Amino acid sequence: QVQFVESGGGLVQPGGSLRLSCLGSGNIFKIYRMAWYRQAPGKQRELVADISVSGNPMYKDFVRGRFTLSRDNAANTMYLQMNDLTTEDTGVYYCNAPNSLRAWGEGTLVTVSS
Repeated sequence: QVQFVESGGGLVQPGGSLRLSCLGSGNIFKIYRMAWYRQAPGKQRELVADISVSGNPMYKDFVRGRFTLSRDNAANTMYLQMNDLTTEDTGVYYCNAPNSLRAWGEGTLVTVSS
């Protein structure tokens, strides 16, 4: 069973940066498009950005220009560099394969607050 472990979250002030990591088990990184999702307090989980196996990223409008998504298939790892964070970016961030959803990991909490 594929498992995802997200890390790198924390408390940061508005305008700050964080780098999230997603470590996956098995061969999922070698086969599937991968994505970051987030769930803000009281809201549904939403897609933030996704990236093809070959490394071509796609971003939602609300993060384009601020977030950068990358992946290392050999290391079964995906990264999300988040810059110029705002309070609207607060939430729990998860990774998964959007075309073949697996069990969700615990996520990593990002809190943007002054």
